[in-house]
Amino acid sequence: MARSDYVINLYAYTLNRTAQEAMAELADHGFEAFELMMYPGHLWMPDMDAGARAALRKFIASRNLHIQSVNQPNIDINIAAAAPEMREHSIRMMARMVECAGEFGARQVLIGPGKVNPLMPMPRDQLIGHFYRALDQLVPLAQKAGTQVLVENMPFAFLPDAEGLLTVVEGYGSDDVGILYDLANGAFIKEDIRAALKRCGDRLKLVHLSDTGTKVYKHDPVGHGTMDFGALIEDLAAIGWTERPVLEIIGVSEQPSAEILDSIRRLEEVGWANRFAA
Repeated sequence: MARSDYVINLYAYTLNRTAQEAMAELADHGFEAFELMMYPGHLWMPDMDAGARAALRKFIASRNLHIQSVNQPNIDINIAAAAPEMREHSIRMMARMVECAGEFGARQVLIGPGKVNPLMPMPRDQLIGHFYRALDQLVPLAQKAGTQVLVENMPFAFLPDAEGLLTVVEGYGSDDVGILYDLANGAFIKEDIRAALKRCGDRLKLVHLSDTGTKVYKHDPVGHGTMDFGALIEDLAAIGWTERPVLEIIGVSEQPSAEILDSIRRLEEVGWANRFAA
């Protein structure tokens, strides 16, 4: 399978390489499409002046790279928090992601619907209200920046499953809000993956791919968990999905490029070659 058949998420590089360093390393291995991670010391919009942004745009153009989407670790922020100050801060951080997507030509920006206190959960209608108010701010910003907001299924979010997530997103009433379905997240909560993908319908815009078990939450290299990637091919084929997946391999070593390359080799062994459009 050509390496251009994958988008590579940079999560594994956030602690020890800048986004430019990570993309340069991966481009040397033949990859050309990326999901950026907005993270301090890696790619942090508050620290980037006009010169730094122009330099990164120049690098991307010089290597003929493509930025598919912008993401960020979702543990620090919570648009469904009880404290209004935390919600406001979280929306500001997500707005910076939208800004980043517009700056570097990304098609999509990825958000979570928010997290809930498992010991004393806020009433569901309040959680949904906070989520909708965040969308009220983020969707117009995304339209202006030329990108699209995608909401991700996350096991630690208050809408972890496809049915619950889609019901609430549809209830918002905007066709401008899409879905990123993370296959490992679905597998971790033991969701019926094919039914979940089908439920996403036309809102499905992006798919994340990694491995996990069902006892410990992971985004491991392919072959380090319990996911059946042969079956996943059939699940994606059943909904007519032909777009290239995003490999979000966070990994188990300090050599993420090696884990990404090995994951692709393992995917080829179970029939993923030539399945998706570059």
